[in-house]
Amino acid sequence: MTERNVAQVIPGAETSDGAGVRIKRSLGQHPSVRLDPFLMLDEFGSADAADYIAGFPSHPHRGFETVTYMIEGHMLHEDHLGNRGDLRNGGVQWMTAGRGIIHSEMPQQEEGVMRGFQLWLNLPAAEKMTAAGYRDIQPEDIPEIALDGGRIKLIAGTITVDGALHRGAVADRSTQPIYADIQLGSDGRVSLPVPESHNAMLYLYQGEARLGETALRSSTASILGQGDRITVTTGTAGARLLLIAGKPIGEPVVQYGPFVMNTREEIEQALRDYRDGRLTA
Repeated sequence: MTERNVAQVIPGAETSDGAGVRIKRSLGQHPSVRLDPFLMLDEFGSADAADYIAGFPSHPHRGFETVTYMIEGHMLHEDHLGNRGDLRNGGVQWMTAGRGIIHSEMPQQEEGVMRGFQLWLNLPAAEKMTAAGYRDIQPEDIPEIALDGGRIKLIAGTITVDGALHRGAVADRSTQPIYADIQLGSDGRVSLPVPESHNAMLYLYQGEARLGETALRSSTASILGQGDRITVTTGTAGARLLLIAGKPIGEPVVQYGPFVMNTREEIEQALRDYRDGRLTA
């Protein structure tokens, strides 16, 4: 097996989205900063309600999926399909925009910490106009894999640990995404296979960790080079980090705000559909 190393780093840039929610955006800072099939990764985290209280009022999407992972806090999802989802500590919301969805994500707390991530996962052209869908994944429905002094929460995909195959809460996507939250204790170590066919990254968000001999930077998308295995180690403080990987689509990406298609003409059609009330028809 060949160990993957860090090939590129994309530090999270401070910005805001929605009605003024403060975030750190790594993937998706601009069109050239993506990792096929992933379009964007936002980290949000603050104990100051002013940084998140305005939330994300009603807005449209087309052509991709959003995966929101709440580490700590409480947010309510509502959409035009009539779905209501309470996103709480450790839960995940997996939303397929498909041909069109209009939704809101609003904080249900006026104080305390709100912390988590939103990942945008592209859809191939053949799936961009599928029916919209939504899945509310409760913390107890996310498999946890015990490690020596740590654990892995497997949100999506499959991972082999010590010879045993583990399947995540979501495992039916054509891009075969892997989305894992890895927690390691003091002087921890984990070695995991990652398919050579997948683009992959690590995102350290707590503590200190190394990939091989390279120290991972906090709140940074560490894009991995070629190989089929990763080995992560920690020091005395331990660490929490995300492993995100997926099979690249290899198609053109044209984005205009909340619409992600393959051509400019398709974006113009999405804008017309939204203007004329046909986006979700």
